[in-house]
Order: sequence, then structure tokens, then C-alpha cells
Amino acid sequence: MSDSHDLSARIDALEMRLTEQDVVIDDLNATITAQWRQIDVLTRKVAKLVEDVEEAGHRPGSNAPEPPPPHY
Repeated sequence: MSDSHDLSARIDALEMRLTEQDVVIDDLNATITAQWRQIDVLTRKVAKLVEDVEEAGHRPGSNAPEPPPPHY
């Protein structure tokens, strides 16, 4: 009877650990998915900024020196 009780207690403990691990895995998955969405948004913004800077460098008159600041 003791062996049966010990086995049952071990199975219960394993089932609880498995349930807790499932919750942690779901939380981690949600976090990673949110991070990838944010990374995607930031990557697109950086690409747009690079494009804007390159485009600004190719505009006529872009080689002209900048005027001095107003306090100069």
C-alpha cells in the first residue's frame, strides 16, 4: 500500500510540475512573440531612416556647407 501511495504522490508531483512548465512555456512564447513584433517594427524604422539619410545625401546642393548656427 505504501508503494502505491508513494507512486501516486510522485505522479501527482510530476503532473503539477508539468502544468507549471506549460504555463511558463506559454508565457515565454508570448514574450518572444511580442519581442519579435517589436524587432520587426524597429527594423523597418531603421531601414526607413537609412533610406531617408541616403536620399538626403543625393539631393542637389547637399554638398554645400551648412550655414553656421544662429548663435554664431
